[in-house]
Amino acid sequence: PVTDGSRELHSLCAQLEFLLQFDLKEKRSFFGQRKDYWDFLCQGLARCRQEHKGIHFVISLDKLKTPVGRGRAFLRYCLVHRQLAESLQLCLLDPESLCEWYYARSPFLSPKRRAEILGSLYELDCVTFHLAL
Repeated sequence: PVTDGSRELHSLCAQLEFLLQFDLKEKRSFFGQRKDYWDFLCQGLARCRQEHKGIHFVISLDKLKTPVGRGRAFLRYCLVHRQLAESLQLCLLDPESLCEWYYARSPFLSPKRRAEILGSLYELDCVTFHLAL
């Protein structure tokens, strides 16, 4: 199993975060706080009308104050529960929402690249992650 001490885990999470932040449009909340991929994921999963346990889990963690911290916790939750590919795929279903959140260079706007990314993430479902949540 992959644990918190794994060098590969840190590289994987950094690459996932890079992908989710690459060419992300700058958006602000009502109170001026910069939105991040966490907000994109929340909106995408809410639009699918699915109660995602990972979202509820992350929101319940009082120590997490920033969207980036919440996004990282969500990625870890999804890795542990083998839900990362499915969760991201649900967020990537709506082309209008993708254009609202990402500029044209984002790999998520390319159907071919999006399929490649999701295919790789689905391969992670067979990997066991034992991470502290």
